[in-house]
Amino acid sequence: MSNQIIRDHTRRLLVAKYELERMQCKAISRHKNLPNQIRYEYFLKLSKLPRNSSRTRVRNRCIFTGRPRSVYKLFRVSRIVFRELASKGSLIGINKSCW
Repeated sequence: MSNQIIRDHTRRLLVAKYELERMQCKAISRHKNLPNQIRYEYFLKLSKLPRNSSRTRVRNRCIFTGRPRSVYKLFRVSRIVFRELASKGSLIGINKSCW
């Protein structure tokens, strides 16, 4: 496995771990009816969470090659690997079209 795939996987685990806490802190810090002191406290809590626990830091990568571009979300493989697997018949329900 390449280093980027491992890094992306650890980010995904952190996102799953801190997802609920991050959503709560965001919701309270954005709530306009609460006092500013409470909102500021939750803003600080949010900033103290690990940066890699943010959803935007996760990059969709191919699980076979680690390629970051043109990755099909449903299969989590790049277009190149997808074509190879489809040609071999390894993907259930997918076959290469020809006419």
